[in-house]
Amino acid sequence: MTNPLSFEVLCTSNELLAPLLVHVPHSSTMITADVRQTLLLDDVELEQELLVMTDWYTDQLFNHALDLGGMMFVNRCSRLVVDPERFPDDAEEVMASRGMGAVYTKTSDGRSLRQDSVGANRQELLSRYFDPYALAMAHLVDQILDWYGHCLILDGHSFPSKPLLYELDQALDRPEICIGTDAFHTPVELIREIQTLCVREGVVAACNRPFSGTYVPLRFWLSNQRVKGIMIEVRRDLYMDETTGKPNDGFQRTHRLISRMIECAASFSSKFASDES
Repeated sequence: MTNPLSFEVLCTSNELLAPLLVHVPHSSTMITADVRQTLLLDDVELEQELLVMTDWYTDQLFNHALDLGGMMFVNRCSRLVVDPERFPDDAEEVMASRGMGAVYTKTSDGRSLRQDSVGANRQELLSRYFDPYALAMAHLVDQILDWYGHCLILDGHSFPSKPLLYELDQALDRPEICIGTDAFHTPVELIREIQTLCVREGVVAACNRPFSGTYVPLRFWLSNQRVKGIMIEVRRDLYMDETTGKPNDGFQRTHRLISRMIECAASFSSKFASDES
């Protein structure tokens, strides 16, 4: 049985006006009661873990896609339930070595997150949350491909201003915007357009630092170049107080900046589709 609240597809009209799909996987703090019972953290510890691990407000920061006639696919469960962006096979997932594969077993600072019996429950969690999510996302991409012949997935994230212990990149000089790319799925022209936009806006951006890659459903990954992808990650101190989780005075400015990036992506995706048709 799947949880009907585990993800949501958003669209402002019945007609998709641009082959753009914004993916927001880590904005939620919702943990179902059955999963909560398996977590070793007390309520205070869990609140702190959610504070540092959640991509706060990214469902709001990236919502301009709807104004442009695109779609959003938003995870409504916390990544502490399952992380839909990880490879389901821990042998293929680099973050599994940090206890953060599709089903996390460690906290951001390396403590045990789940009971020892997680191995027995792992497949159940994948079946209830990960698999339906992946299937729905792939189905939506298939629909956009049918309508337009192409689909651009913009993967929306945020990251803390200081690296957490689990992160692979521990450099302290973090950019304000991270542009995540995939050599097979990310058009070089789109990278350049977003980099140019950041320069024009006076924003420090870096490619694949502190995080690399971008989400493409496994059905299409490295096999279908009609599916394009790019990741945009925004440093959290630009728009929120990282100690309280509350928006700060930079929230609206950050929303405008990301909205311009989404406009850039939407324009590129529509032009790309028309050029290839």
